Amino acid sequence: MSNAPLMPMATAVWLVDNTTLSFKQIAEFCKLHEVEVQGIADGEVAKGIKGYNPIISGQLTREEIELSSKDTDRPLQIKSTDVEVASDEKKVKRYIPLSKRQDKPDSALWLIRQHNMLKDSQIAKLVGITKNSVTSIRNKSYWNYNNLNPKDPVALNLFSQKDLVEALEKAERRIKREKKEKEKAKQSKEMSNIE
Repeated sequence: MSNAPLMPMATAVWLVDNTTLSFKQIAEFCKLHEVEVQGIADGEVAKGIKGYNPIISGQLTREEIELSSKDTDRPLQIKSTDVEVASDEKKVKRYIPLSKRQDKPDSALWLIRQHNMLKDSQIAKLVGITKNSVTSIRNKSYWNYNNLNPKDPVALNLFSQKDLVEALEKAERRIKREKKEKEKAKQSKEMSNIE
């Protein structure tokens, strides 16, 4: 289960320039064709690509390279790294320029009008304003309500379409759950009336 190194072409350039490994060994390690590695050595392939040192990046050890250099039949073993790449990136608070700050209440108004199933807290989280601001926009008691212009927050790049879809799906699940709970409460009330 040997996976390819980061930047395979650049790694191959470095290995060709700095080791005595065979083209076959480099090709297998970098998941490239042997002819590509031959082309790198001849200067026909990967022109202008700066070599990437797999030892510094922790994908290979000097010992591993030396062992494979002595035995051309021995494939290079990529060092399994314990670095965990988290798939759910933490949201980084982006700086919003002053000129764009008015877009937040405008976007909140747009979301209230277009997707009124979203809770105020969801809108606040998406747009990046307080829940109280969203509630006051919804109640039309926001201090600057008359000057608000509904604007699509995705088009304004306040958040991605994916974020909006996820929020809408969450809202739909909540509505279904609330509906079921109401039905259960209604049924249990009817049952208690019968008894």
